[in-house]
Amino acid sequence: MDYNYSDEIKARLKRIEGQVRGVLRLMDEGKPCKDVVSQLSAVRNASDRAIAQIVAENLQQCILEEQTTGGDTSKLVKQAVELLVKSR
Repeated sequence: MDYNYSDEIKARLKRIEGQVRGVLRLMDEGKPCKDVVSQLSAVRNASDRAIAQIVAENLQQCILEEQTTGGDTSKLVKQAVELLVKSR
């Protein structure tokens, strides 16, 4: 099965990439630890939201495909939950 990732999620990841570059800039400039940690926390939160969105979109796509073949969708939901738990 091919996975299609939305332009929205790709844009979200590009914003995260920019945030990481910003953290590196703070470090290069010798900014205080609290500023660096605060920005890293924002990166982590943004990454968590991206993970949740990717899992949700994938789950929706997989459930639709599984329903057309008469498969067991409860297994897919369990796998999605496991992915979210592992990501933390």
